[in-house]
Amino acid sequence: MSDYQEYLLEREKIDHWLDKGYMITDVTENLSGAELTLKKPENDLEKLLIKTADGRKYFSNLLFQKKEELESR
Repeated sequence: MSDYQEYLLEREKIDHWLDKGYMITDVTENLSGAELTLKKPENDLEKLLIKTADGRKYFSNLLFQKKEELESR
């Protein structure tokens, strides 16, 4: 699988969980990539491993957008 195809799958997974009401609550970087912890208000947890650089950029941008939304309120 190409890096771009892997990125598309990672982006799809991130979007899927965010659309279901989950929020990124923790990011742990390691040599394998970034492990995202997503949490729903009912305390349901999901973990995703994001391996590609583009996938890490994608969720980083989502976090910055959310931060700006919260600060502008």
